[in-house]
Order: sequence, then C-alpha cells, then structure tokens
Amino acid sequence: MGEDTKSLRTRIHSVDSTLHLTKAMGLVASSKIRRANDAMYKGREYASSLRKIIFDLASCCECKKSPYMRVNGTGRMRIILIAGDRGLCGGYNVNVFRLAKEYTGAEIIPIGKRACEKYKGDITPVEGYSSAKGYELAKRLCEEFARGEYDSLTIISSRYVSVMLQEASAMQILPIEPIKASGVSGSVVFEPDETQILNAAAVEYVAGIIMAAVRESFACEMSARRMAMDSAGKNAQQMISDLQLRYNRARQGAITQEITEIVAGSGDNR
Repeated sequence: MGEDTKSLRTRIHSVDSTLHLTKAMGLVASSKIRRANDAMYKGREYASSLRKIIFDLASCCECKKSPYMRVNGTGRMRIILIAGDRGLCGGYNVNVFRLAKEYTGAEIIPIGKRACEKYKGDITPVEGYSSAKGYELAKRLCEEFARGEYDSLTIISSRYVSVMLQEASAMQILPIEPIKASGVSGSVVFEPDETQILNAAAVEYVAGIIMAAVRESFACEMSARRMAMDSAGKNAQQMISDLQLRYNRARQGAITQEITEIVAGSGDNR
C-alpha cells in the first residue's frame, strides 16, 4: 500500500518551517559574530598584558609573602563555569559541562543561562555581562581567597580556535604561580614594593581574565550556533527533497491505482 500523501505534505510543511527557523537563527548568529570576535580579541590582548605584569611581579622573591601566591593542600576548589545563554549550538554547552564533571567536589560559580540552570545559580547571561559585574565577582573571590576560604580558582570555558572549532578548556588563575623565565629586568624598581603592587593588582588581574573568558565564550557560542544552524539547514533541505520525492511517488501511485480501478470498473460493466 502506498504512503499517505496527506501525512507527507504535513511533514514537508513541518520541516520547511524548521528550515526557516534555522536560517533565521543562523543569520542572527552571523550578525553577532564580527562584534563578538572584535570584543574577544581585545579581551585576549588585555588579559595577555595583565598576565605579563602579574607574572613579572610573581617572579620576585618578595612576592612569595602575598596571600595570592599561597598554596594549600586541602583541595578546596572554586570553578567559574561559563556556558551559553541558549541551546541549538551543537556540543558547545555539553563539552563545557563534561569538563566540569572531572572536578568533583568543587564549588561551581555559573555564568550563562544554561550554566545557571544546571548548577542552580542566579541567572547571569553571558551576552551583556558587564565589566562591573566581573570586577565585583573578582573582588569578592580575591578577598575570600586571601582569607583562606578556598585554595584554588579555575575558569572553565570555551576556547576559540576557529569558526568551525571551539574547545572546552580549564585555566587556573589563583593561586598565582610564577614563571621561571619571566624576563624581568633587574633594573625595574617597584614602588612602594612588589608585594603591595601584586596584592593591589590581583583583583584587576582576576577581573580581566574573567571578562576575557566571558567574551571568548560568547564568540564561541555564536560561531557554534552558526555552524549548527548551517548544518541543520542543509539537513532540512535534504529531508525536504527526500520527502518531496516520496510524496511525488505516492501521488503517482495513487493516480495509477485510480486509473486501474476505473479501467477495471469499465471492463466489468461490459
């Protein structure tokens, strides 16, 4: 028995509606990509400058007295987890959540609607996340770290490789670890002293790293959604083509059957 042409028409209409939706979401993501990438590259540059300053300071022997370089072995960890505000972006959110599962027992500080929903936090969207919010969070985390309320701070977010590839990554930002080959010149003089400057700059450093990660995650989300919607659009078009072919065959079969019945009926009347 041939396929039901009515159900095939319904499916074609449904897939076509989905195709229009994926095209619209892809266009919205495409319109945001350039601005998101510009913000991401600026954030990377700023974070790189902050790291150089902090690591130069941390390489000084006097800075070992700083509470931000304290290393404890209790394992109390806090993780800033940055995920997307929406779904329909491939494995973007899933990869971040999968990486976070490896850090068992850590306290999660979610940023992004999907992260806040999963870890029961106050809804904090990635899009529009301000520098003021980042600084406020960094200040609180630095104060609590200095008081010894936890031992390490890590950011889990997506790293932008290309439009087609985004990778989940983890980066520890506290305690500050000195780099052996920092390249600090012996002629550099810090006033009033290295430790006080490091303590004062720590909040700016953490805030800058948080904002850079937020901006990079948003750029990753837009790129991932664009690629996912492009792929979904191609699949929808292929499905429509296949369904249209099945519909034409079913319709042709129904017409052939009707003609056969008419011919058979006319023969019986003789």
